[in-house]
Amino acid sequence: MPELPEVETVRAGIVERALGAEIESVVVHDIRSIRRYAGDAHQFVEELTGAVIVDAARRGKYLWLVFAPRHCAAGGIEKISDLSQIPPALVIHLGMSGQVLFKDSTFAADKHLKITLGLKLNDGSATELRFVDQRIFGGMFLDEWMHTTDAAGELIPSASRSNLGLPVVPRAVSHIARDPLDPNFSYADFRTKLRKTSSGIKRLLLDQSVISGVGNIYADEALWRAKLHYNKPAKSLTAAQSRTLVDAVSDVMQQALVAGGTSFDALYVNVNGQSGYFDRSLHAYGQAGKPCVRCLEAGKTSIIVREPFMNRSSYRCPRCQRAPRQAP
Repeated sequence: MPELPEVETVRAGIVERALGAEIESVVVHDIRSIRRYAGDAHQFVEELTGAVIVDAARRGKYLWLVFAPRHCAAGGIEKISDLSQIPPALVIHLGMSGQVLFKDSTFAADKHLKITLGLKLNDGSATELRFVDQRIFGGMFLDEWMHTTDAAGELIPSASRSNLGLPVVPRAVSHIARDPLDPNFSYADFRTKLRKTSSGIKRLLLDQSVISGVGNIYADEALWRAKLHYNKPAKSLTAAQSRTLVDAVSDVMQQALVAGGTSFDALYVNVNGQSGYFDRSLHAYGQAGKPCVRCLEAGKTSIIVREPFMNRSSYRCPRCQRAPRQAP
């Protein structure tokens, strides 16, 4: 499943290719991909046709497009306080296998093409934004906005990454926690949540209401870097361990972003159809049967193991990520 680095790579691609573009046409090839939209396919097409893209924003694994108000210039959206004046957000959730691709209309339809947006770019040329999804866990839908405020009630940017930094978020995304790359991420809040539960730390990392953007791959990598077992009770982490873990999550995601994300198969690609290459830098995830690099460098021998975890797998080094002691 695409995690934060993969979704951010897609967002950055949209910003580079489509800011200022007008949606001239919309085709819904598979109604299942707009199942979270309140209306029907005809209404979906009607609402999007003529919209001008002024921003692409992300929080955690969720991505959304911001459109210019129909009655004013694109640059005026930052000054609007009445949310009813801003067109609904187009939320894009990649799910397990969703892809956002830019292709010329002369290219043949992709095998699992679900939605096509025909775009007129700033230079007058045309292209298509295609949503392709093999497993159909993802989709697109239009959603109303909510303001985002801090503890003092002051408006603050809602997205972890965006161009405009608007203090509004799609309602369906409002429950998603901040991610460690977000300037408004609160380590103190994260630490408080850890101290309230005895659940294993990896369960907390995968809980998008606690910390967002982290999936199985980057959870295993961060835990390896922090030398923590995935089942270590969250409330048992010391302040130093908690800080080390957050730093590890941030570092691994930053490095994955530089590499364009992690691609194990053709299901994850960027907007140009290119795969990321962070899989070459993985130390834990998918490395079962291989020596732990850290132990090897220390002159020790330890082999990465794969263990069942929540209907999936966890990868760890038995020597530097020791299992927590069982309670008597």
